[in-house]
Amino acid sequence: MMKNKIYITGLITTMIVFMGGIFKLNHFPGAGIMLTLGMLMLIFLFLPLALTNHYRAEGNRQNLLLYIVTWLTCLVVFGSMLFKIQHWPGAGKLLMIALPFPYVVFLPVFLAVTARNKNFSIHNTVFVLFLLSGISVFSVLLSLNVSKERIDDSLNLSRNYNRIETVLDGIPASAGQDAVAQKIDNLIGVVDGYQSRIFAAEGITENDWNRDPLNFPRLESTGVAFAARIWEKDEPTPDLALESGLKDLIRELETKAGNEKLAKAVPVIFEYMDYPDAGPGEWTKQMLVFSPVAWSMIWLDGLETNLKLLRAGIK
Repeated sequence: MMKNKIYITGLITTMIVFMGGIFKLNHFPGAGIMLTLGMLMLIFLFLPLALTNHYRAEGNRQNLLLYIVTWLTCLVVFGSMLFKIQHWPGAGKLLMIALPFPYVVFLPVFLAVTARNKNFSIHNTVFVLFLLSGISVFSVLLSLNVSKERIDDSLNLSRNYNRIETVLDGIPASAGQDAVAQKIDNLIGVVDGYQSRIFAAEGITENDWNRDPLNFPRLESTGVAFAARIWEKDEPTPDLALESGLKDLIRELETKAGNEKLAKAVPVIFEYMDYPDAGPGEWTKQMLVFSPVAWSMIWLDGLETNLKLLRAGIK
């Protein structure tokens, strides 16, 4: 009776996870629900039934710890995979825990328990080691694949920014440009300069990027500021033109009557954050060194578009 429940539960769980995977690959609605349901059934229904049945059939209470650790390992590994596939917060940290978990927790317990069993075959140990290696490789590939998928989707933002910029460039500038508008124009020039240096370093043109951002090489790499000489690796601080320009613009808005609310909103809009304790260059490091190249480029496109929108709205 118990075996029938296990077989039926396993079959249903496998079908739900399989269909959820097919729906996810084809971006059909309901994929996330099926994957979540399938993973929950696998972790909290099928595995407990299967492990309990095997434990009772074996009749060796000394191996109880191994069964508990086996379930706990499955919970950590499959749970982290689900978080990564669903793009839930904390997925990256969970994967960092899940990758070493089978080797640090499960493997020592497995070897300690099986070492007491003189009839235990070495082939089973080899099989478990290969299984753990396969899980690790799959977890890494899953992380890379989901990250690439998110980057590819994010590149659509750059296309939208470029379309908006085309419209904004057609709006004539006001006759009497004030200090705020001048600082915005200076910042736009700095952004254009950064982009030009990045394009030159990667051997593509701005038209290549605007036409199809996927032309940009190594979109998942980091350190675009190093490649474009915006930050020399042997220098303590980077080129601070952009960072200083944003600070000046915010100060100018704060001093101009009627722009107090705008001055408070600009750091949020531009994703600018001051790091007084870290010294100059920390913000540039966060945006152009630690971030993947794709997101740094998208941010520069968005910054330029937002600057032009801000200039067009200044009265």
